[in-house]
Parts: sequence; structure tokens; C-alpha cells
Amino acid sequence: MCFRGVMTDQISYMDTAAATDIGLDYKRRSVAGLDLRPGLTVADIGCGPGTDLGRLADAVAPGGSVIGVDRDPAMLAEARRRHAATAGVEVRAGDVHGLPLADASVDRARVDRLLQHVRDPQSAIGEVRRVLRPGGLFGMAEPDWDTFAVADDDVATSRAFARFVAGRVRNATIGRDLPRLCARAGFGVRSVEPIPVLFRDFDIADRLLGLRRNAERAVEAGVLLDAVAADWVGRLASGPVLAGFTFYLVVAEG
Repeated sequence: MCFRGVMTDQISYMDTAAATDIGLDYKRRSVAGLDLRPGLTVADIGCGPGTDLGRLADAVAPGGSVIGVDRDPAMLAEARRRHAATAGVEVRAGDVHGLPLADASVDRARVDRLLQHVRDPQSAIGEVRRVLRPGGLFGMAEPDWDTFAVADDDVATSRAFARFVAGRVRNATIGRDLPRLCARAGFGVRSVEPIPVLFRDFDIADRLLGLRRNAERAVEAGVLLDAVAADWVGRLASGPVLAGFTFYLVVAEG
């Protein structure tokens, strides 16, 4: 029961993020950069609950196919449930370090906020290179958590909080690293687009950035004093709020 509850919360979080104006905008740009056309085969790697599978399937219809890949059983189950009746969509279990795809078998591939979490981003990007056909495109959408900032009179606390949050991400600078990693894997980098992601509503920022939750964790870790963190969060909750980071959209050609 606890596991299902945790996964339900993760899926809800992903759905909430995708439905914000920010989420809708960057996803639209990310898909547009792939130059999708009818008949193409697309791999959505780290597809989660299937948020983008329908959008991709529409873009390659008729005659195209979309393969969603994820390693999490709960995400796979939800993606399959959502797209059981979606023509041209298949969902496979697999890891980005060892994709369940044949060499040179897809025309397009994409990752969305996945590489920030993986064990070896360079290896993962090389694996995507393997499965792409010559001339295929690889679209990536990843944050740079080192650019995370929260506006407040107490600049020292805001900086400490931002460093703490960035330190909890396995590959915190992945956004800025993408062009270099792609070049090393043999890709040609077509485009790099930085997008400022800004939150001005406390409830949304708290939900997606975990302001309260991560402040509590920072206190537990000894990074922030309890009273200081409480005052800081209280000021943010009373508004106005400005918090954000830089998101990178990168398209590479195999």
C-alpha cells in the first residue's frame, strides 16, 4: 500500500508539471525540434506514465510508431493503461544504459528530465546513438540545477537552500553538459536552447520545487537552522515569489 501511494504521488507530480504553462511550452518546443513526420519510428526513453506518447503518436501518424521505454513497473503499467487503445504505441521495459531496441532501429529518440538521474549520462547517450538510424535526431530536455535560485531578502539562506537542492540531484549540471556529452558520443549538435523556468505562484513552486519539503530536509541535514528556514518559507508563502532555473533543450543528429 505504501509503495502504491508513493508511485501515485510521483505520477501526480509528473502530470502536474506537464500541465503547467511552463511544462506545456517546453514540451511543445521539444517535440517540434524532432521534426516528426508520418511514418517515422520514435523512442520515448524514460516515458514515465506515458505523458507524451499520444502527442508523439499523432505526429508520426499515419504509418509511424512510438516505443515508450521505462524501467519502473508502476510507470509502465500506467503508460500501458493510458495508451491501450492508442494506435502505433508500444511500451517496453528497459533501461537507458541498455535499451531494448535493435541497432539503428529508430528515426527519432527523446529524453525528458531523465539524464539528470541516471548512473552514467555519457554511456546513456552512447546507447541512444546505437539505436538511432544514420541521420536520426535525438531530442533532450534537461534542467541545470546549478542555476536554481529563489529570491528573498535573506540571500544567504536562499543560496544555501539552492545548493542543497542541487546537491540532491545526481547530475545537477546535465543541462549545460549535454552538447559536450553528445559530441563525445559522435553526435552532431543541431541546436541548444536555454529556457528560463520561472515560478511566481507559491503553491505551484512548493509543489514542483518542494520548497517546504526541501527546507525541512535542509534543516535535518544541518544546512539550515530550523527557525531561519521557517521564517524563510513563511516569507515566500506570503509572496510575492520568484524562483527558477535554466532548462536546456538540445537536439543532436546521429
